[in-house]
Amino acid sequence: MNKGKIKLGLIGGGPNSFIGIVHRIAAYMGEQYQLVGGVFDIDHASGIAFAEKLELDTSRAYESLEVFIEKELALPADERIEVVSILTPNFLHHSMAMKLVDAGFNVICEKPITITAAEAVELEQLVERKKVVFCLTHTYTGYPMVRQMKAMIAAGAIGKIQKVDAQYYQGWINPFIHDKDKRAQVWRLDPKKSGQSCCFGDIGVHAFNLIEYTTGLEVEKVLADIDTLYPDNPLDVDGTALIRTKDGVKGVICASQIATGEENNISIMVYGDKGGLKWEQENPTYLTYMQEGKPAQIFKPGNPYNAEFAQESTKIAPGHPEGLFDAMGNIYKGTALAIRGEKVREGAFPGVKDGVRGMKFIEAVLESNKQGQAWIEIK
Repeated sequence: MNKGKIKLGLIGGGPNSFIGIVHRIAAYMGEQYQLVGGVFDIDHASGIAFAEKLELDTSRAYESLEVFIEKELALPADERIEVVSILTPNFLHHSMAMKLVDAGFNVICEKPITITAAEAVELEQLVERKKVVFCLTHTYTGYPMVRQMKAMIAAGAIGKIQKVDAQYYQGWINPFIHDKDKRAQVWRLDPKKSGQSCCFGDIGVHAFNLIEYTTGLEVEKVLADIDTLYPDNPLDVDGTALIRTKDGVKGVICASQIATGEENNISIMVYGDKGGLKWEQENPTYLTYMQEGKPAQIFKPGNPYNAEFAQESTKIAPGHPEGLFDAMGNIYKGTALAIRGEKVREGAFPGVKDGVRGMKFIEAVLESNKQGQAWIEIK
């Protein structure tokens, strides 16, 4: 069992990285991790300057992943970085994760886990062989009220599930998509960097993950209609997917990056024969519980009426809003428990299997659209 703080390394996440700040703050929150070093930037000098700014040992600001692995493995085990967060563009995730896992490092990876489902399965098999901890940062699973939703559904609060509905709407691509030259400069619209999908690969998969996470159901088939908006734009920026679970529950996932005026509007609604639950990320401290013929109830974090899992995921007193940093912090907390070999509650952090499910969902969506909106099985 590990003693002291877990030594953390970052690949990417350096200067001007929004997601890097999110991960660093999340790691600091539970006082479980100590950032030690990493490959902070493609430019080594910039990476060293970043390490100096954070008051880190600049000798552990490495110029490449290969040098990182070589130098860290040469250190005594009690000095070595134990877990590495991969915060690079999508196309680098697979190769970097494979090298780190093969070298015996625990990994925390931004999604998507890989570019293809085949790559995800290959990584899953390596993780199982090497017996390392692998966390995929589906951040929204870390919100206390999402965990409360999961606990209430499992406890039968809404009865037998009969409909699921999730959406993720953004509008950030609007300023670029209508200008051919501008959209050509957006890396998320470049298949070489982003992968097979932009909208569903980036945000639609979050909605999919939330459905499976909160309900415990497994989506079996999808029927999708996606839109690139312009014929010369190679990747989707909008779409809708009908879903069917193995239990026969039907639902819908809507995702868009051209929803004008929307910022980060992800929401999920689950309806059963006894009640319904709905949650919105832009108002994350409110979980609405609805029952036929009764007034709607609002559940909020930090209160003793919440499930134990939700209470464990709350850091401050009721009435003090928690947000994205806190949600990511809960995922880092769960990963720390796993690294230390302690008991980990189911759902404490997304793992490699969630990454595989996500990639298979994305590919099923693309294949359904390609076949003219046919039902495609997620194998």
